[in-house]
Amino acid sequence: MAHESSNIILGIDPGTLLMGYGIICLRGKNLHLMEMGTLTLKGTPDSYEKLRKIHEKITALIEIHHPQSFAIEAPFYGKNVQSMLKLGRAQGVAIAAAMQARLKVCEYAPKKIKQAVTGNGNASKEQIWRMLERMLHFGEKPRYFDATDAVAVAVCHYFQQKHPDLGVRDNRKGWADFILEHPERIA
Repeated sequence: MAHESSNIILGIDPGTLLMGYGIICLRGKNLHLMEMGTLTLKGTPDSYEKLRKIHEKITALIEIHHPQSFAIEAPFYGKNVQSMLKLGRAQGVAIAAAMQARLKVCEYAPKKIKQAVTGNGNASKEQIWRMLERMLHFGEKPRYFDATDAVAVAVCHYFQQKHPDLGVRDNRKGWADFILEHPERIA
């Protein structure tokens, strides 16, 4: 499906049980929601199968919507090391799918996303949903807030592009940068 808009952003809220995704576009001076949803991985016991499904879903979204940008929520540091490793793998697979499509990858910390969307870095998921609903007029509350969290990531990226001086910055010191800076180290 081809789109006239030249600014389509795919936002991802990574996860190993639920992965949220949201696609927004700029038409004229207005942001529009193209699609949002949640990939449910709860019933998939094999961790590698979950990663395959994440890669397939993101690849399909890219093929359908042709985004120019890919924004993903950076992992937050929790106490459970195993959970962090699993989340890191899910995020890595999502980033790999975007890089395979030659998209620029931008990561945003959860507090930065909340700040950009609501003006409050400690906003609740409900507050984020309500602000996005006012902004994008998408109607009823989704079953899982992972979907609206992903839309928030995309909106945060849009605001960063439009107003880079707002303090929400592109975190360019991840694996994507390492690969770009050291292609000789990739087998």
